[in-house]
Amino acid sequence: MHRNPARPLSPHLTIWKWGPHMLASILHRVTGAGLATVGAGMFVWWLVAAATGASAYEGFTGFATGWFGIALFVGLSWAFWFKTLAGLRHLVMDMGAGFELRKNKLWALAILILSFLLTALTWAYIVGVRA
Repeated sequence: MHRNPARPLSPHLTIWKWGPHMLASILHRVTGAGLATVGAGMFVWWLVAAATGASAYEGFTGFATGWFGIALFVGLSWAFWFKTLAGLRHLVMDMGAGFELRKNKLWALAILILSFLLTALTWAYIVGVRA
């Protein structure tokens, strides 16, 4: 393929200075894919196990209450909170606000911190209810 030398090259990723706004943008896409695939897979497994019978449901609950299942659900809940907050950030940006670099970085950092905080509060509630 021939490249027109009169046109400028797009800068490579190594030229850009990484910041929280770039991480938030990438994580917004990754959490969407993770929630869609892993979350849907777990939901379908739960539905099939509930419809199949007691032994299948016990298999699902055994996995879900094991260390790997809990880690998976903690990750899914973080992805949910991050995706929700990032979606609200993008909604504000779609209205034309928050494009200034300082504000963009501030809100990106805020949604990162808030997503971890809301995940911790969610699981503190879940553990408190179970106890």
